[in-house]
Amino acid sequence: AGAHLTSADLTGAYLSGAVLTNANLSNADLTGAYLSGADLTNTNLSNADLTRAHLIEANLTDANLSNADLTKAHLSNADLPNANLTDAYLYETYLTGADLSNVNLSNADLRKANLTDANLTDANLTDANLTMANLTMANLTMANLTGTNLTGVIGYQITTKAINSLPKE
Repeated sequence: AGAHLTSADLTGAYLSGAVLTNANLSNADLTGAYLSGADLTNTNLSNADLTRAHLIEANLTDANLSNADLTKAHLSNADLPNANLTDAYLYETYLTGADLSNVNLSNADLRKANLTDANLTDANLTDANLTMANLTMANLTMANLTGTNLTGVIGYQITTKAINSLPKE
């Protein structure tokens, strides 16, 4: 079992490169924390506050980030395959080059998020809000876009790719 840091106050903590696999950081305050290159595989970050946190090249494979606040967080080139981001708040979050394959982003708020070059293969974006998000060169192969708000999205051809990404009946 990993570390139990439920509701911990780690505001501004410097944890770059830390190994926190299987840790419980639910409800933790990680505002402005430095977690670049950290291994957060299978970590519970549900309801955590990660506002302006630095998670560049962090490993968040299988992490639980449901209801987490990632406003303006930096997750460039981070690995998040199979992560749970249901109901997560990702307003103006930097996800350039991130691996979001098979991630659950249902009902997530991704307004103005930068997803340039992100891999969203098989991602669940059901009812997500991507208003004004940047999807330039993003890979949405087999992504579920049912009910997704794509108003004002940058760099994405809604008429062809989105229709092909919708579930087949």
